[in-house]
Formats: sequence, C-alpha cells, structure tokens
Amino acid sequence: MNKLKRIWANKWVRFGVVSLIYLLWFVVWPGNLWLLPGLLVIYDIYISKRMYRLFWQRHKERKRTNKTYRKTAEWIEAILFATVVATLIRIFFFEMYVIPTPSMEKSMLVGDYLCVSKVAYGPKMPNTPLSFPFVHNTMPLSQTKRSFVEWIKWPYHRLRGWSRIERNDPIVFNFPHGDTVALVEPSNDYYLLLRNYQRAFGAEEGRKRLLDQTELVYRPVDKRENYVKRVVGMPGDTILIEHSEMRINGMPQADIPGKQYNYVVVTNGTPINGETLSEMGIARSDTYYDAATNSYADLPLTAENAARIAGMKNVVKVVKREAQGADPDIFPFDERYAWNVDNFGPLWIPRKGATVALTLDNLPLYRRIIEVYEGKKLDVKDGRIYIDGAPAEEYTFGMDYYFMMGDNRHNSLDSRYWGFVPEDHIVGKPSFVWLSLDKEKSFPGNIRWNRMFSRIK
Repeated sequence: MNKLKRIWANKWVRFGVVSLIYLLWFVVWPGNLWLLPGLLVIYDIYISKRMYRLFWQRHKERKRTNKTYRKTAEWIEAILFATVVATLIRIFFFEMYVIPTPSMEKSMLVGDYLCVSKVAYGPKMPNTPLSFPFVHNTMPLSQTKRSFVEWIKWPYHRLRGWSRIERNDPIVFNFPHGDTVALVEPSNDYYLLLRNYQRAFGAEEGRKRLLDQTELVYRPVDKRENYVKRVVGMPGDTILIEHSEMRINGMPQADIPGKQYNYVVVTNGTPINGETLSEMGIARSDTYYDAATNSYADLPLTAENAARIAGMKNVVKVVKREAQGADPDIFPFDERYAWNVDNFGPLWIPRKGATVALTLDNLPLYRRIIEVYEGKKLDVKDGRIYIDGAPAEEYTFGMDYYFMMGDNRHNSLDSRYWGFVPEDHIVGKPSFVWLSLDKEKSFPGNIRWNRMFSRIK
C-alpha cells in the first residue's frame, strides 16, 4: 500500500491516469475531438500549476484567513460539484421520469417514478449543452422562459450502449411533434390544435387565428417533452391494425401482458362494486356509471378483467369499443388514408439506408421525415416532387424510425396520431420503478409499496 501511495504521489503518474480517464470518457467514447484541449487544463492542474499560482493559491489563502469568504466558497464549491456530477450522471448514465398519463397501464401507472437507463441503447449527446441544470425546457416557476440557449448546437450523436432496441421494448423518447409549442396550450400537440382551428375556420384563417391567440416557440430535439411508449414496429417492419388487433410483417403481435382496451359494460341495473374495480387496478376516474343506460361507457379492461366482469351475475353485456370510419386526426392526416385507432395501415416503417419510390400518394407518409427530421427542402410543383431543388422520384432514409404505441390502446396518444419516431429522439429504456404514488389517495396510503423497485417489462 505504501508503495502505491509513493507511486501515486508522482505528479506525472497522476497526470497520466487522469488524462487517460478523461480521454476515454470525454473524447473517445463520445467521439468529441473538440474536448482534447481539456488535457491542457489537466496538465496545468498536475504539472505546470500556472492557474494554481494565479488564482487557486490566493483563493486558498483567503479561505484560510477570512471566515465569511471560507463559508461562502465552501457552499459554492459544494453546489458546483453536485451540479457537475448530477449533470454527468443525467447525460451518460440515467435520468428520472414520472408517468403523467394512463397510456401505458397496466405496465406503468400514473404516478410511477422511473429510473431511465441512458446506457441501455447508448447515451445521446445533448443538442443544446448550455442549459440551466436540473430542469428540462423551461425555467423553474415558468411555462414560457426557456432554460437553454442555442449558442452551441451539437449534431445528433449517440454513444455505444449495452444493447439494441428490440420490438416490444418500453422506451422514453422526445415527443416528435414537440418541435413547435403553442404557449396557450403548452402541454398539447400544436399540430392537432392547428388542425382543429383549420377545420373550424379554413386553412389560412385557422392558422391566422391561432397565431393571433398564442405565441409559438421552437424546441430542439433534446428539449422536447419526454414520452414513454412501447416499440411495436421496428425499422423495415410493415404493421397493420385490423379490428384493434395488430399484425407485424403478416404475423400477429406477440402478447403484451396488461394490454387493455375500452369496453362498454351493461348491467342489469346494479353497478359493479367499486372495491372490485379498484382491485382490478381501474382508477376511479375511469369508472363512471350511467344510471340512465345501466352501463359503463368506456371501462379500460385487460382481456382477463373483461372475462372476469363478463362472468358477474349483474353484468348483461361486455363489448369492446371499436372506432368506425376515417379519423382526420390519425396519421398521416390525409383523406387518402381512411384510418383510425383500431384500423390502421398497412404502413411500412423506414429503415436507415432503405430507398422508397416517392409518389404524390405516399408523400403524406414520409413528408415530415424528409422535411423536419432529416432537414431537406421539399416542394411539389406541377405534380412533381423536388428535394433540395432537384426532381426526386425516390428517397433514401438517413435514420432508422420506430412505431410506438401505448399498452392502454384506447387511451394513448402515440404513433397512430403523430407517425414515426426518429432514432435521434430516443432517450433511454425505463429500468425500474423507484417510487409509485396513487394520485387518488392521500399520504401515506398513496404509496404503492408493491411497485417499489419493480422492473419494467
């Protein structure tokens, strides 16, 4: 041990070890050669000590002789150290995320606090590295003031991870339609809001009225809201939903435990016991009973719970909901695609390097990819498609894309509503629930002890 201490006391040994760690972690792994000048700082700390003589020596002397200065400096140093460490952990290793909606029930519940692994698929380097710590896209106590500046913009770059994305993985990602936010309703999809205005007032007048009512803000990829869904379609897959059942490349989707749909449940006039519904994990807000029709209009049920309710003596009928007709708010928002949440596709999911023939008929499927996600200039003139000013009859995709859906199929805003999720929007993989709070109960009864530190499947 004493020999190791003597070796470590050598300034060149310490410089070499710290430099190697710095090179591997911050230069080689991220592939950021522009961080090489950091070696000069390490050299100064351990070898030349010029900055030490110019600043740190005076700083340490003032701390020794001035009590007020010492106390203030110690607080500042502790805060800076904690901020740097927490930021590095969030970027490279894991981040916390809370489930705000029931779109993933029964796999993940409203009030679940998740630990999201960044190393599962590889940490994604931030697009906007200069930002206020510990917040996402707005400053504390504000819904409008941005928490970041775009003085430095980094292109998409993902480090090597432990595994690859697999079909049916739950994934946290940046909301693809979150590039534009209407501050009048910052939590809602701007493009859905715009379509509603345009249906009511016409294309141009609807856009004008919305812009007159609210300010719009733009957010880069890493500052868009975080969503969590399940990957049901991989790059290169063809998906089809018929009567709410999904087929992938012609085969039925693998069973997902806890997947649920909305059902109409008709009784003989006697409601189902509330405790029974609670035992099934159905929130009170989802159990409205209409005494006039003796029915529950939209009861979210798994197949097991639907069978259990159908066997109750006071239940007359249990019917799964199914959307009818074309839904104008379903991707790709074009009358040529008469799809809805229960009847959707077939749809091919783009794969990096794959080439697709472009036509005016299939352009609605891929237009946002080309214009927004891959940054090309696209125009349609005289019935012809132009990309970056040149006529285009085909397009080769620069990224992989994914199709995401919630396990609560009739209560999930997912890829059926906004299309593909680009690979540069992937944040990480939920690993486990570290805390779970039931919003319908008060403390301490609101703590779901059985979910604490449970793995996400």
